[in-house]
Amino acid sequence: MRLGIPLEVKEGERRLALEPEAVEALVADGHRVAVARGAGAGIGMTDEVYRAAGASVVEPAQAWNAELVVKVKEIQAEELPGLAPGVAIFGFHQLGNDPALTRALAARGVTAIAYEMVRAADGRYPLLEPMSAIAGSLAIAIAAQVLGKDAGSVLVLGAGSAGIEAARVAAHGGARVTLLTRTRASLERARDAVDLPVDLGIVSPETLEHHVPRVDLVVGAAAIAGAPTPKLLPRSLVKRMRRGAMIVDIAIDGGGVAETSRMTSHADPTYVEEGVIHYCVPNMPAADPRRATQALSRAVLPFARELASRGIARALRESSALAAGVLLWRGQVTHREIAARAGLPYTALSMGEPA
Repeated sequence: MRLGIPLEVKEGERRLALEPEAVEALVADGHRVAVARGAGAGIGMTDEVYRAAGASVVEPAQAWNAELVVKVKEIQAEELPGLAPGVAIFGFHQLGNDPALTRALAARGVTAIAYEMVRAADGRYPLLEPMSAIAGSLAIAIAAQVLGKDAGSVLVLGAGSAGIEAARVAAHGGARVTLLTRTRASLERARDAVDLPVDLGIVSPETLEHHVPRVDLVVGAAAIAGAPTPKLLPRSLVKRMRRGAMIVDIAIDGGGVAETSRMTSHADPTYVEEGVIHYCVPNMPAADPRRATQALSRAVLPFARELASRGIARALRESSALAAGVLLWRGQVTHREIAARAGLPYTALSMGEPA
């Protein structure tokens, strides 16, 4: 199969989907891998390193001339004209909060397989979790940098990988940490996962009213895969936070946990609203691109090998984990809620009989 690794063009994005070692494995499997010139610069990998791994290094536009494109971030507006009809794109797609992008991909007959939706039999999200954990740890470090001190009291909303890692790092640094989650089941998982003193509870208007005005830092990590983030913090509650307190909204890809959250960038990461500092960068792990690329590449490679070696249709038939990640199949929207938000027909994923 022909695979392409394009140059990431989202502002501040320095990660790459596959390290040279992963490319070498795919080439050893008999596949052809084209890497965009300069794509590895953000992680300190030269074009020569990718050539040595067996890839062909091509002009950025040519990396899209592939049966399977493996990338990091969602398609940007400037990338849309270069999409070949029917191309399959394996990456973070974040279509839950972007109906316009959904419509644009559908119009081009794209197959979109979303890292954030690939789901293992045990319910885990193996491609989302490593990036979420890095974002969680970065949230605490970034807050300390922006505030000029460690946060003495931290409220974490959400008990996925990002929330648990944020709680763990903050508690290890000596902060008073409260973690609130939406369900009893996730509360119990958090209890097992966090081995440091952290107060745990269930999100409710009452618990939020109690904690939010008292903390130095709120970490928003209550993302729901494929859906908009629940708005847990109304403006009226943000207004009651301490002046100079901070919200790090990891869940901004889905719209964020606060009514006052709006997307920022690595170039201009913060703003102040209602007296509260907001950090709402959607691709936080790009701040640590080498570590993030290593973690992402390890997670992506087994799935990329499945897709390339079996063929995309067969791989989706035979892997329920990969099938769970399909948001569009040849332009048909196969996720009911995303279809509804984009105003497009929903089509159940059906791969038909083996070729």
